[in-house]
Amino acid sequence: MTFPISVVSGGTGYVGRFIVNGLIEAGHHVRVIGRNAPHRGDFVGPVAFMTASLGEEIDWSPAFNGASNFVHAAFDHLPGRFRGGEGDDPEAFKLRNINGTEALFKAAKSAGVARAIFLSTRAVYGTQPPGNVLDEDTRPHADTLYGEVKLAGERRLQALAEESFCTISLRVTGVYGPAAPGRDDKWTPLIRAWMSGATIEPRAGTEVHGRDVARAAECVLQLPAPDVSGRVFNVSDLMVDRSDILAIAQEASGIAHPLPPAADFSGFNPMSSARLQALGWQPGGARLLNETVRDLTTPLMTR
Repeated sequence: MTFPISVVSGGTGYVGRFIVNGLIEAGHHVRVIGRNAPHRGDFVGPVAFMTASLGEEIDWSPAFNGASNFVHAAFDHLPGRFRGGEGDDPEAFKLRNINGTEALFKAAKSAGVARAIFLSTRAVYGTQPPGNVLDEDTRPHADTLYGEVKLAGERRLQALAEESFCTISLRVTGVYGPAAPGRDDKWTPLIRAWMSGATIEPRAGTEVHGRDVARAAECVLQLPAPDVSGRVFNVSDLMVDRSDILAIAQEASGIAHPLPPAADFSGFNPMSSARLQALGWQPGGARLLNETVRDLTTPLMTR
């Protein structure tokens, strides 16, 4: 039996790690491109690793030789910041992320990679009329440099689409889920602060578990090329309020600290993933949210 070779750029990052592990579990041989080598325990199986940074003018062919798939999850930004990640040099930021992304896609295509996925973002939609649902027919209106750069990446990839090179962009919303050993996920600091008695400000947004992002990538890798090539797909699951997260933590811990008030998201733009769900992708919903928050809360109770 032949197992596919899949390349993941940014595979040591928070979201990229979920994708790498999902591909390993699906039987792929995975090659990871990243700035920093993986740590012990990052992945559920062995990977090949190539040290490189987005925007470098290097020979990418060793990474893509013999590969069938490429998932581009890398993004060059200041640590911990996507929006505002350009720092004080926005032009260099744009060059690295737009031209560097295009160079990777072209290298993958030249090497004979059959399918490429770009990890994009809901930020490409920008500011929309309050309450409107964001679906893939919503006209993008990127109003941050982050959204602008990601939208440019989508368009550069789509321009390369051919019968022999299937291209897909996944517009991913906020991602939650456990981090690699020794690192914090996005919600553990929030739960820890609430458990210590801190006042928590209300906030809500659309979320999807990293495991479901990985499943979305696996889904579009498996579907017939005519069903997905040159298309974009939203990847979102639930509208999640901080009060929802902390109510689960409260039940799991037995701690009686007050919960923050529910956020007012009457004017928020929910994000529809109906297009991807119609092709077979199913996110984990409230069950996975509850399970994850409980798993994040339990270790904090012993500290």
